[in-house]
Amino acid sequence: MVGVAFEVTDTHHRNQKTNNTEEITTEQARLQHKYEDIHPSFLDLCLYSYCYIGILTGPYYKYKVYIDMIEDTKFNRTIPTVEPMLNRIKFAALYGLVFILCSDYFSIEYAASDEFYDQPFWYILFYMVPMFVTFRMRMYSAWVLSECLCMTAGLGVYPIESSPRSGQGPSDLKKLEESETKDSIEYDYETVHNLREWGCEVSPTVREGMRSWNMTVQYWLATYVYRRVPVKSMRTVITMSVSAFWHGIHPGYYLSFLLVPFIVWAEDLMANSYRKHTTPQRQKIYDCVSWILKMRAFEYMAMGFLLLTFEGTVRYWHSIYFMGHVLTLFFIVLAQIKIGQPADSHKVE
Repeated sequence: MVGVAFEVTDTHHRNQKTNNTEEITTEQARLQHKYEDIHPSFLDLCLYSYCYIGILTGPYYKYKVYIDMIEDTKFNRTIPTVEPMLNRIKFAALYGLVFILCSDYFSIEYAASDEFYDQPFWYILFYMVPMFVTFRMRMYSAWVLSECLCMTAGLGVYPIESSPRSGQGPSDLKKLEESETKDSIEYDYETVHNLREWGCEVSPTVREGMRSWNMTVQYWLATYVYRRVPVKSMRTVITMSVSAFWHGIHPGYYLSFLLVPFIVWAEDLMANSYRKHTTPQRQKIYDCVSWILKMRAFEYMAMGFLLLTFEGTVRYWHSIYFMGHVLTLFFIVLAQIKIGQPADSHKVE
């Protein structure tokens, strides 16, 4: 509903700027009025709010995307549903199987028990690895199935040439308009694409990994929170706070999310201080080390998501000596030391 409020507000602002050629061109205004403006009634909002598609698992989709599906005014042609759904759902079985196997051997209830903390340090430390595997396989399964549900309903389908983006929909409105007169069109469901597994698994940094995770909500946070915070230095902290509140009121969410800005800061500082000043071969080594640390960071923060309580999360982190916080601080200080040193006399091409 917050997204709808911004869609309505943006529609109102566009209407005010239509005649202001300094801020928006006449052609751009016409396309935005045609493809982005919304004028929902109270009943429309109720129907959108309680649409069964995505109500429990997502993905997030704009009111405009929803009304395009209902009215089907974009394209009067047969839209593919079964084939893209089958191509996507085949991965859900694998994710579900891994989740079932891992959850049989590793449970968060055990990690919250007193007996768990009688185990050796290394056992406690590495227990977060299978717990994060279980966590993300559960989320992968749910998000892939939710994408398939959207596909079977024809929600979020747009011509490929209109360059649809996750959460946003078509980004090239001119191409979208041109497609209405074509007989042969290729479609995709990128608008409701919520998960890029490859990016989550192999990207070398937390920042890149997060961009591939729950992408439609990432769009919501970036568009309606991050870009609208007037103080740039506070954008990341406020966005992560809103994201934590969006997930729920459990303290574990806040403890984990509020660590993200510092981890991303450390990554940026290290990249600027070391990675960009070394050879391509050493950059590959840097990226491998960065990937290992990224996965450990996600596992560390995932324990807050799973344990939920303040006491449970802090107890686990304390048992491994707040390793995630300590390493983050270490890399921030290490990067600052490098920044304070004189520049190398040899420049790396």
